[in-house]
Amino acid sequence: MRLVSSIRAALCLLLVVVLASDREPAAAVTLSTSSRWIVDPAGHRVKLACVNWPSHLEPVVTEGLGRQPVGAISGMIVSLGFNCVRLTYPIALATNASLSALTVRQSLLAHGLSETVGGVEAVVNALGEKNVMVILDNHVSTPGWCCSNDDGNGFFGDRDFDPNVWVDGLGSMATIFADVPNVVGISLRNELRGPRQNPEDWYTYMQRGAEAVHAANPRALVIMGGLSYDYDLSFLAARQVGVSFAAENKLVFEVHWYSFSDARAWEAEGANEVCGRAARDFTRRGAFLLARGFPLFLSEFGADSRGGDRKDNRYFPCAAAVAAEHDVDWAYWALQGSYALRQGVAGMDEVYGVLDWSWSKPRNATVLPRIQALQRPLQGPGYREALPYTVLFHPLTGLCAVRHAATATTTLELGPCNETDAWAYAPPSSTLVLRDAAAAGLPCLRAEGRGQPARLSTNACGDPLSTWRLATDSAMHVAVDAAALGLGGGGMLCLDVGTDSRSIVTNPCACQHRDGTCDPEGQWFKLVTSTRRVARRPATLA
Repeated sequence: MRLVSSIRAALCLLLVVVLASDREPAAAVTLSTSSRWIVDPAGHRVKLACVNWPSHLEPVVTEGLGRQPVGAISGMIVSLGFNCVRLTYPIALATNASLSALTVRQSLLAHGLSETVGGVEAVVNALGEKNVMVILDNHVSTPGWCCSNDDGNGFFGDRDFDPNVWVDGLGSMATIFADVPNVVGISLRNELRGPRQNPEDWYTYMQRGAEAVHAANPRALVIMGGLSYDYDLSFLAARQVGVSFAAENKLVFEVHWYSFSDARAWEAEGANEVCGRAARDFTRRGAFLLARGFPLFLSEFGADSRGGDRKDNRYFPCAAAVAAEHDVDWAYWALQGSYALRQGVAGMDEVYGVLDWSWSKPRNATVLPRIQALQRPLQGPGYREALPYTVLFHPLTGLCAVRHAATATTTLELGPCNETDAWAYAPPSSTLVLRDAAAAGLPCLRAEGRGQPARLSTNACGDPLSTWRLATDSAMHVAVDAAALGLGGGGMLCLDVGTDSRSIVTNPCACQHRDGTCDPEGQWFKLVTSTRRVARRPATLA
């Protein structure tokens, strides 16, 4: 019993859950899978919109508790719209009795972090006050920063990665938290990697780990990552996992994606081409599993929140568009604004953090809506509220094309995605029709010239200025052929954001010629499918 309470204290498991949906918050429930969706016992989709919160570094203490009270942090998680925490831990926490027996105070003092102790002691009283789902993620074997190919934690049989000890540790963690209802899933291992990695050993040991977790906690989702830093699940295309509990619908796969996976390309090559290639690669290395009936959890992705990193500024709108297109479950890296101790440095800043260094407020209020835009489920069981329709999603801002309320609803502007209209579009080239408009005829979207608002009209629908196609490799330049207007830019006009940063206009398409110095993200609109209820507004056409 002392081991159980020590591990729970070390993980600071106050984490209770808000179910992913627009429904009223409810107590955490047992989750399972239905084809590619994660669902509750009623069969309604629960979209995991998580944030990563580390507990795997040297002090083995959940980060931030020396900066803010645990109740305040959990309250911020809820207020920012996250319904879930991916809580990382080292397997040694479950297998090393002396480590797990340390109190939080002892662990911090042992690492010279006496200034953080005062902020930790109120943790226990704050546990259980917010509803936030938890996924336990075995991040490393021994406590410390992750990851490198030669850190001894990379693959089965490495110096610090005894597979038998690991399986025992997974079973222990699953047992310890089997009666904690808000722990809804267990991720077997973070970012397998290194020169020893190979699919055969992956199948051998990951299947053993999965069986150990399920035997100890049949209620939990079992989450399996791939090879090459959780970047690659492509080997599953030829051979699926064999586990005894397959029929119980508990298996989920996870994948990671950062700009530094292809840093040089994001920095130097044309962003349209890099994004198109990366989107196709995402399908090849993991998203193909969705069509095969398995949920895919994008359990780490993120970017420098300061806004000055060129590769991240290009990568993140692309990643957000892909995440929206597939409507995947996800966990953003990361919550923490700073670390108690990372790689020998006390108080290190985390520029990928949602929160600032003091853990008191969001680091960047401009970046935050881009993340929050992905929290709302677009499809799935329980959300089949309308026939499938198209949404015009602007991933750079996290907003969508909505009708301008002040201009007789004939023009568009960026607005909340839950206020979108239902558009009909048939790729690769067609009109964009306002499908459900209560007007004579079905109004279509037309281009009217450089810098002019794109406008709804029932006139001449189907002519060149109302026939839209996806003009570049990114598949996000929504364009008409306006050569007859003599506008330049290859004769193409693309949807764009006006100088007021809100209205939707058309301008010559940018960055069409593989120019690595050109940034096209402002013109990127992703055509995404949704079945959510549509906001009903009149369509008064000029």
